[in-house]
Amino acid sequence: MENKSTKILMVIVAILVIATGVLFAVKIIREKNNGSDEVISLGTEKLGKGKKENNKEEKSITTFSGTDRPIAVMIDNHKSAMPQSGLNDAYIVYEMIVEGGETRLMALFKGKTLDKIGPIRSSRHYFLDYALENDAIYVHYGWSPQAQSDITKLGVNNVNGLVESTSDFWRAKDKSAPHNAVSATKNILSIAEAKGYNLKSDKKSVLNYVAEDVNLESEQVANKFSIKYSDYNTVSYTYDSEAKKYLRYSRKTKQIDWDTKEEVFAKNIIITFVKNTTLNDGENKGRQTLDNIGTRDGYYITNGKAIKIKCEKKSRKEQTVYKDMQGNEIKVNDGNTFIQICPIDAKVSFE
Repeated sequence: MENKSTKILMVIVAILVIATGVLFAVKIIREKNNGSDEVISLGTEKLGKGKKENNKEEKSITTFSGTDRPIAVMIDNHKSAMPQSGLNDAYIVYEMIVEGGETRLMALFKGKTLDKIGPIRSSRHYFLDYALENDAIYVHYGWSPQAQSDITKLGVNNVNGLVESTSDFWRAKDKSAPHNAVSATKNILSIAEAKGYNLKSDKKSVLNYVAEDVNLESEQVANKFSIKYSDYNTVSYTYDSEAKKYLRYSRKTKQIDWDTKEEVFAKNIIITFVKNTTLNDGENKGRQTLDNIGTRDGYYITNGKAIKIKCEKKSRKEQTVYKDMQGNEIKVNDGNTFIQICPIDAKVSFE
C-alpha cells in the first residue's frame, strides 16, 4: 500500500515538474517576442515560436481590374484646350506628335463614371494601334482621311462625336471651338451599346502591374525631367517624393483639371522613341505617321528613378511589351501611367 502511494506521489510530482517547465518555456518565448500575441503550438509541433497569425489582406491591383471594357478618348492638347478634364481618372494616357509640332492625347478609362471628359478632338490613324492593344472602344470627334480608312479596315469599335447628338457630345461655353467638345462616360457607353459593341472585356492589361512598390535599381535619378516633342511643345515632370507621384507640366505650365483644379499627376512614365514622318494623304496639312511596329528604345520612370527599356510591338493589334535591358518584362507600379511616344530625336533631359 505504501509503495502504491509512493508511486502516485511520484507521478504527481512529475506532472507538476513538466507543467512548471512548460509554463517557464512559454514565459521565455513571450518575453523574447516582446509580449506579442503569437500562436504557440504545444501539440504536435515543436515547442517554440509558432506561426504568426496574418490578418493582413494581400494587396491587389487597383489601377486595372474588373471586366468593364476600356474606352479610349482622343483629348485635345493645344494650349487653347487646356486645362483638360478627366486625365487623373485615366489608367493610361498616351501622348503623340501630330501636325504642326503639336501633340494629342488619348486617355483610357476603365470602370469610371465621369460627367465630363475633354476637350475631345479628331482621330489620327496611329492612335488606333494603342486603342486596339487595350481592346478599347475608341472615341473621337472627327477624323483624318487615313484614320477614317483604318477604322473601317481594322474593324475598330468607334464612337464619332461629330455625328452624334449634341446632347451626348456638346460644346462647353468657357472655351472656343474646336477646343471645347466634351462628353460623359454614360453617354459614350450608351451609344456603344446601341451600336452593338461589347461592353465587357477579358483582355489583360498592357502593363505588368505589381502590388508591391517598385523602386528601380538605377543610377539615373529622375526627380525632374523633360521631353521636347518640338519647338512648340515640351512636356516635363517633377517628382513629389512625399506623394510618390510626378506632377505634369506642358509648355512650362503646371497642368490641372478643368473642373476640379486638381494637379495632373502620374505614378509612372514610359517614354518610347519612334520615328515620325509627314503623311501624304492628299490634303497637305502636314499630318504625321509613325514607324511604331518593331522594337524601339525608351525609358521607364517611377519613384524618382529611370531605367532604359526596349518597347516591342509586333503588329498594330498586338500589345506592346516593355522590357528591361536584360530582356525581362518590367514590373510597373500600381498607378496611372503616361506613355510618351515621342519623336526619335526628341531631347530627353534629366535634372
